[in-house]
Amino acid sequence: QVQLVEPGGGLVQAGGSLRPSCAASGRILRIDYMGWYRQAPGKQRELVTAITNGGSTNYADSVKGRFTISRDNAKNTVYPQMNSLKLEDTAVYYCNVRGMRGSPSYGNFDSWGQGTQVTVSS
Repeated sequence: QVQLVEPGGGLVQAGGSLRPSCAASGRILRIDYMGWYRQAPGKQRELVTAITNGGSTNYADSVKGRFTISRDNAKNTVYPQMNSLKLEDTAVYYCNVRGMRGSPSYGNFDSWGQGTQVTVSS
């Protein structure tokens, strides 16, 4: 089983920055994808940013130029740097990690974190 820990949410003023993280642990053989999603009240969960094991990145149009994603492969950790935060960035943010489990139960995994609240105030 693969576990995810997501510290780093919180309350920040508009224009400020946050740098949460998501660390994966367990019997991990390989991580292929690390993504950061969010869900605001009354809205569907949406992709914010993601990074593959090859380093390819993807950003939602709403965060391009403000958010940057990076990962530490040795620590199985992803860091979404969130700058110039806006009121509309307020949401619960979820980490999603996909890859392959190692011994004794080889196979693909697709794990979600418990979510961390990010609140941007005026």
